[in-house]
Amino acid sequence: MAATAYELLVLGAGSGGLAGARRAAELGARVALVEPHRFGGTCVNVGCVPKKVMWNAAVHAEFVHDHADYGFETPAVKFNWRTIKEKRDAYVRRLNQIYEDNVKKAHIDIIRGYGKFTADPQPTVEVDGKKYTAPHILIATGGRPAVPPDSEIPGASLGMTSDGFFDLEELPRRSVIVGAGYIAVEIAGILSTLGSKSSLLIRQDKVLRTFDSLISSNCTQELENTGVDVWKHTQVKTVTKSSSGLLDVTVSSSVPGRKPTEGVIRDIDCLLWAVGREPNTEELCLDRVGVEVDAKGHVVVDEYQNTTRRGVYAVGDVCGRALLTPDEAVATHGRENVKIYSTSFTPLYHAVTQRKVKCVMKLVCAGKEEKVVGLHMQGLGCDEMLQGFAVAIKMGATKADLDNTVAIHPTSAEELVTLR
Repeated sequence: MAATAYELLVLGAGSGGLAGARRAAELGARVALVEPHRFGGTCVNVGCVPKKVMWNAAVHAEFVHDHADYGFETPAVKFNWRTIKEKRDAYVRRLNQIYEDNVKKAHIDIIRGYGKFTADPQPTVEVDGKKYTAPHILIATGGRPAVPPDSEIPGASLGMTSDGFFDLEELPRRSVIVGAGYIAVEIAGILSTLGSKSSLLIRQDKVLRTFDSLISSNCTQELENTGVDVWKHTQVKTVTKSSSGLLDVTVSSSVPGRKPTEGVIRDIDCLLWAVGREPNTEELCLDRVGVEVDAKGHVVVDEYQNTTRRGVYAVGDVCGRALLTPDEAVATHGRENVKIYSTSFTPLYHAVTQRKVKCVMKLVCAGKEEKVVGLHMQGLGCDEMLQGFAVAIKMGATKADLDNTVAIHPTSAEELVTLR
């Protein structure tokens, strides 16, 4: 059977695959895109976009607590999970269609199904019994949440992942989230704020341990302040289902210098694992074309996204690179050449509220000119203000440049241009 030929074949219609396919098509290449699921990948379907919608819902719940402090008399407020879920899912479906329409407008062929490499002399991909080939093939199949095997933690498969979080039809009454990364932190915070009694189980004493220490410490404290029950130095031993259909989780806590203890968290209707992600590579048959993967299954690439097979490239989560990482200024520039400026304050919004949430900021500077090489912040509005400062850092801004900028008052952002 002859293979259908293209100039570029892309596996995966997530952020990386869509960008690569559309850019190549703009430059005149004949492109085909292979995707078995909805367009948009993790970010659009079970990641950034629907997560931010749920985060926005949680923000409303937080503001409700502040209404009285601002002089508003509000009746009892009732939250309906199903309402926001339906609106969120409808928005995601619109995005799916927009992405697919844009691909069609770019005259990119869409191939529905799972692709796997064959053993043909030229790199070839087979989808549902049909073969496709191209001198350039881009692997952008992304990743998925990991779940411990039942052989390691008996009953672990009874829990869900962050993907399953977006399938929940109702707000869980009792939630347990396992993990200390940003996905675990986000979901624990959202569920707790919306009214689910939530526990976060972490192996060490802080969340976000790979982030800057200021962010890690403050986030751990704020989680506890907002009602999340953080179980430190804790690991899951077993998971069982009771006769009522709810889950019981047996945990072991081992604080350094103390005797380990065990306990049981009972009647859980949402056990969510957020303990890492795995690359979607095992079904690609990469060994047939000599594409090397590491011990965790990530595709090995160089700085230009080339794999170990000429003409085959990989981008995004499937590579396991360019993820959220800690600040490396000291390792790069030397401790004596790095200077830190930081601040912690209560935003003006909370000046009249009983509920107080701190904002923390840190500026990392290097060399005699104090070039800004790192910026960390957490608190109200930080997600929006960070983008502008990112442009300045990319352009080589120094501490003096920030000092010479007019402070827009009263804002939280002004704190970054008045640090001393």
